[in-house]
Amino acid sequence: MIYELRVYHTMPGKLPALLNRFDTITLKIWERHGIKQAGFWTTLVGESNADLTYMLKWESLAEREKKWDAFQADPEWIQKRAETEKDGPINARVENSFLVPTSFSSVK
Repeated sequence: MIYELRVYHTMPGKLPALLNRFDTITLKIWERHGIKQAGFWTTLVGESNADLTYMLKWESLAEREKKWDAFQADPEWIQKRAETEKDGPINARVENSFLVPTSFSSVK
C-alpha cells in the first residue's frame, strides 16, 4: 500500500470553501473513480490553520496515475471546480508526497 499525503494551503479566507467542495462535490466524484481516502485533517496548532491535510491510499503508483488522471479529466470535476473558483482560486499551493509504511507501522 502507498499513501499519498496532500497539503492544500488555501488562499486567505478560502478554507471553508475548500472543505465544502470536498464534502459536497469532490468525494462523490472520487467514489465514482475508485479513489480511496485514508483521512482528512485541518490544522489545530501549526504553521497555518488555513491548511487542509489529507491522505489517499493506493495499491501502486500505476493505480494512482490511472485513477488520478481520470479524475482530473472528469467533465463534472472540471465544471464544478470552475464554478467553485469563479471568484478566484481556492488554493495558494498544494504539496504532495508518496509514503510507504515501515515494517513496524500500525498502518500497512
